[in-house]
Amino acid sequence: MDYRNQTTLITGASAGIGREFARALARRGSGLVLVARRRDRLDELAAELDVPTTVIPLDLSEPAAGERLAAEIAGRGLSVTSVINNAGFGSHGNFHELDPGRLRDEIAVNVAAVADITRAFLPALRAAGTGVLVNIASLGSYQAGPHMAQYAATKAFVLSLTEAVWQESIGTGLRVLSLAPGLTRTEFFDVVGNDSMTRFGRFQTPEQVVAYGLSVLDRRNPPPSVISGLPNRIMANAGRLLTRRRIVLIGGVAGG
Repeated sequence: MDYRNQTTLITGASAGIGREFARALARRGSGLVLVARRRDRLDELAAELDVPTTVIPLDLSEPAAGERLAAEIAGRGLSVTSVINNAGFGSHGNFHELDPGRLRDEIAVNVAAVADITRAFLPALRAAGTGVLVNIASLGSYQAGPHMAQYAATKAFVLSLTEAVWQESIGTGLRVLSLAPGLTRTEFFDVVGNDSMTRFGRFQTPEQVVAYGLSVLDRRNPPPSVISGLPNRIMANAGRLLTRRRIVLIGGVAGG
């Protein structure tokens, strides 16, 4: 992939995987549009990058995020050729005990905003035919997640949507990928408020996740979806040998 002369929109760019995507793509020469709620963090990141960078503070839990973002970018005279939908967060606990407002925001950011931004920018990405669309899913996309039931469900949506868009984009030149990290050393568990799952599995760094994702996009014919980290891929594929009942029971032990 040649990212020079491209402009990449990255949501959730203020930390973790989104921030590392910004750094990695800047090293490859892509201009950037960075989106997150925290303006100060975006400004700090933009200051360290040696490529044209636009900062847009935006709360993606608000309705019509994609349309508003597209209008803001167009109003600044910019054209986006690649999109990294990275923004998202999780909640932990028994589903019936979680705050309804937080659950609504989780669906708004993880599902509605991803779909809305993908839809808003997809025509231009397909027309350009030189860039990528990466939607960040999760290892949780591949099985139910007791105690993180809604998070796993939202990421299953991301996986399904992205794989379908991948097929619809064949022949356009646009590379579409669902990238699913497993345990990653980010602020994710600080937001979730529970780190019980960190007892299981091996952590990757954001740098490892991003490097793997970019290496897949560099292939001649990238697949519609990948899981970052060999242990994570083994874990996801091992589920095919078990009944769905057994997988859910095991997930309850891991996530409790």
